[in-house]
Amino acid sequence: MIGTVIGTIRRCCDGRNDIDGWKRETDVVVRSLRVTCLLGVSVLLAGSGCTMLRPERQAQSPSTIQPWDLAALSRPPQYQWADRQGLAWSLFYEGPAYKGKPTRVFAYYASPVTLGRGTATGRGFPGVVLVHGGGGTAFQEWAQLWAKRGYAAIAMDLAGCGPDKKRWADGGPDQSDDTKFGATDQPPQDQWTYHAVADVILAHSLLRSLKEVDARRTAVTGISWGGYLTCIVAGVDNRFKAAVPVYGCGFLHENSVWLPQFAKMTPEQRDKWVRLWDPSRYIGATKMPVLFINGTNDFAYPLDSYAKTYGLVKGRRQVRITVNMPHGHPQGWAPAEIGLFLDSCLRGGKPLPIVSQPRVVNDQTLARVRPRTNLVEAALHYTTETGPINKRQWQTVPGRVDGSHIIAQAPPQEATIWFLTATDERWAVVSSELVFGPER
Repeated sequence: MIGTVIGTIRRCCDGRNDIDGWKRETDVVVRSLRVTCLLGVSVLLAGSGCTMLRPERQAQSPSTIQPWDLAALSRPPQYQWADRQGLAWSLFYEGPAYKGKPTRVFAYYASPVTLGRGTATGRGFPGVVLVHGGGGTAFQEWAQLWAKRGYAAIAMDLAGCGPDKKRWADGGPDQSDDTKFGATDQPPQDQWTYHAVADVILAHSLLRSLKEVDARRTAVTGISWGGYLTCIVAGVDNRFKAAVPVYGCGFLHENSVWLPQFAKMTPEQRDKWVRLWDPSRYIGATKMPVLFINGTNDFAYPLDSYAKTYGLVKGRRQVRITVNMPHGHPQGWAPAEIGLFLDSCLRGGKPLPIVSQPRVVNDQTLARVRPRTNLVEAALHYTTETGPINKRQWQTVPGRVDGSHIIAQAPPQEATIWFLTATDERWAVVSSELVFGPER
């Protein structure tokens, strides 16, 4: 039975939550968050004069703004195998109608079975949904990587293309910037984000329906625009048990590479786009563990918008920020931390170390770490520059591990942003949350 939880949470300035009611109907959860006052609270760090950057407003109510028929999307779509040869099999599944016409979505599926490594036993394979970014498509090599790890993986195309990456008659909207931002006056069901999110949820429903997949153990990860979509999906499809958005985030209207697109909109169009399609309206509803991965100088998703986005997640959240991390699909699926994180959520693997909020004490900065593995390295990363946040130069200073703490020198007083990292014996790196100085 698919259940939907519809709730309304009022958050007051004193920080208390009152839950008016709840009702279970489907397996996909839509949680309604209504803000009755603005949160003006920032976390001051002892002796540093710095703050953890927080969103100015809570997410709006998904139940009043989300346009998807979640009950319908929770049902497995009709699908047809196109090719069941090779290490990754191809298929088409039915997507939502686009401008009154039916659509089909192309995807690759891979598992230990397609790799010729035997059949599923017991409860089946854990599943993962792979969401590509701009300029991308259904990547069969991405699906194969997860199959080699012991997962059943589905990677779909979200640009209305087939296996040759060319537009085809049954495809949905393309993924150009004009399509993503220039169709605001069209019905929501004819806009790209609507289709992309729906296609991801349908892929999840399809994956869960396969006999070799354990429907109780599934996760989603996406890169760039796929990370953006992952932030939305994590807030509306609670059947996932974990999520890893790479690069992508919300608050695109406040700071992102797409500010010129918002500048072309009327105020009404801009407000409508943000209300319907910005991840900040959805990510705050998620209860699953989320690992956020980004670089200090990402050209598309800058750290201020990124920090506001992960700050909305009220449950378990972890961060991996890398100095000058390159932006791309192979670079986005390469971090070993993604697999380790999902293994810990779905397969009982050892979790990544959890780094607490850092604090400055005298001339040192330190953070408590909760590791299940041995820590081997620590470091402080900071920038003293101002100006565009993704154009700044960063400095790295080695720290040390002292029991359950990582310790480094204090950041300079003129530091505008800084954070700590811890590395464990698997060479997995996790970060503290970002700390923003008064001159950020």
